[in-house]
Amino acid sequence: MITVSLISLGCAKNLVDSEIMVGHLHQAGMQVVPEADQADVVIVNTCSFLDSSKQESISHILDAHAQRGMRKRKRGQKLVVAGCMAQRFAKELPGELPEVDAFIGLDQVTRVAPIIEEIFAKERGAKAPPASFVTPRSTYIPDYDTPRFRLTPKHFAYMKIAEGCNHPCTFCIIPQIRGRHRSRTVASVVAEARALVAEGVKELNLISQDTTFFGMDTWQERPNSRTPVDSSRGTALTTLLRELNAIEGDFWIRLLYTHPAHWSDELIRTIAECPKVARYVDMPLQHISDRMLGAMQRETSGAYIRDLIRRIRAGVPGIALRTTFIVGFPGETEADVDELCAFIREVKFERLGVFRYSQEEGTRAGKMAEQVPAAEKERRWHRLMRLQQEISAEVGRAAIGRELTVLVEEPGVARGEADAPDIDGRVYVPRELPLGEFARVKITGCHAYDLLALPAGQEPAQYKVAKQAQ
Repeated sequence: MITVSLISLGCAKNLVDSEIMVGHLHQAGMQVVPEADQADVVIVNTCSFLDSSKQESISHILDAHAQRGMRKRKRGQKLVVAGCMAQRFAKELPGELPEVDAFIGLDQVTRVAPIIEEIFAKERGAKAPPASFVTPRSTYIPDYDTPRFRLTPKHFAYMKIAEGCNHPCTFCIIPQIRGRHRSRTVASVVAEARALVAEGVKELNLISQDTTFFGMDTWQERPNSRTPVDSSRGTALTTLLRELNAIEGDFWIRLLYTHPAHWSDELIRTIAECPKVARYVDMPLQHISDRMLGAMQRETSGAYIRDLIRRIRAGVPGIALRTTFIVGFPGETEADVDELCAFIREVKFERLGVFRYSQEEGTRAGKMAEQVPAAEKERRWHRLMRLQQEISAEVGRAAIGRELTVLVEEPGVARGEADAPDIDGRVYVPRELPLGEFARVKITGCHAYDLLALPAGQEPAQYKVAKQAQ
């Protein structure tokens, strides 16, 4: 039996690819083990979104190679590099990383087992280059019955509802790596969701490069027009949300990676009318300055973004908005940053992250003049993060005294509807609350980004007395 150890790097979309690989390895009768020194094959599923993630991937690859040279490693251990970096640099990597036995791209995740068997069947000569199985253009999309072994805790799962991206953002390399946007069918996603809920999953996290574009690639165009038909006549995210909401069971549906350009009043209304859809939206805005939005080719304007936020908050009272911004984009001025800070102060996002612009090879922004020095990017990043820390503390203080439903992640740690896995804050609760289940709690305090809570109906003094009695 061939044993495999897999290292998964990057985002949740990459994690789903890893889960699909593990599922196919199991189906082929191979054993997946956590200890790399016990494996016949080590797979590094890489990320290549930013230069920092590329460097992290290379570090893991070189470390895996160095470690397999140690005596404790299995003799003849193979090293396979998969994922975004293998896809992005398919031509360059075989020459730059001769330590690797094989490279596989995004469309080979379902072929990982036969590829491993082929590697063992054809031993490389001393001067032979690594085998490359990467195809030029990614077109793969999983289905509901695709073999998959979840690597998340049993109470939540990521569901990749689409793959690829059609947006022209000048800073982003993703369309070149992942290909054009392609949606799964509503029936496929619903079938997967039903199976996950039946397994006891309490939170379905919908992911893709652009969740709000789901189904729009299947719409027919009107004759003599570039305008697609109305979403009510075709597959759309609203259709999917309503069908997922109709599945029996107690669970959350969480929307991640929504692009602001594709929001509609119907989507806002759908979220408001579907109680299982978490009152939370992840919507990367990247900037508010019209100059920067134009340079980034974000297909939105500052006025559009402000109006959209107003409509979302009016249509779904109590919703938590998460966004991300980029500082240090080529040509960004202090006035642009001032406008962005004023906007953040005005809107008071419940959750917010900031990226320092990364000059990525192969992007249009990477070739732009007026690149901002690293030290200035750092200063602007700290300015925004200090501002958001103040706002987050204000949001936390406002929550004290309120009751909310949380999903218990681990002993003493939970998440509310306003907190997505891994990226947002936590709610610290008594360790006695059951893991992987919902609980009703009352907020009693806060830290910079996290909340403190007790079971609803128990005051701090009452809880201390009850705990002592136990």
